[in-house]
Amino acid sequence: MNSQRLLQCIIGFTLVAILSSACGVPQATAVPTGAASPSATTEQAPFTDPFAYCAAVGAIDAPDAQYTGPEVPEVMVKGLRKELGTPDDAPMEWFVQGTVWRCMDGNVWACFVGANLPCSEKADTSRTPTSEMKDFCKDNPTSDVIPAAVTGRATVYEWRCTNGVPEIVKQLAEPDAQGFLSHIWYELKPQ
Repeated sequence: MNSQRLLQCIIGFTLVAILSSACGVPQATAVPTGAASPSATTEQAPFTDPFAYCAAVGAIDAPDAQYTGPEVPEVMVKGLRKELGTPDDAPMEWFVQGTVWRCMDGNVWACFVGANLPCSEKADTSRTPTSEMKDFCKDNPTSDVIPAAVTGRATVYEWRCTNGVPEIVKQLAEPDAQGFLSHIWYELKPQ
């Protein structure tokens, strides 16, 4: 192919591309051989139903931009009230303001902060005393309990002071598959 013919082809293709773009005709894009096409999750339409959202994303620690529904849907409040055995006349606003949710194994899981529960924190499985625990035990060398205000509410252990040193008494809780305290999270089902 001579250079004049090549130049005509390039100009022709450029004109077609410009005219197609100006007329709103979608352009075909080449995908390199061996390259993956975009996945369904990256092209997924936004979700307004938390149950459909969790079924699609599988596991996530907090809803992301794909979920566009209410921050805490009414169906979630009703399900959490049922799980907690809360009376129906308890103010709904408390639950809306104090509930966090996430997806695990394709299901909706919710936690109500209530009495200072660490819903948004991962379980603390560290067996190493913090400086706050050490200071507490220096001041209270034989205390049978180190309070949660000192240990942190996310710890899975009960701690005490023995001869001025923090010590684990026993394990009180287990982390779930995503690392949150399993005993404060509830799996919810669509109603």
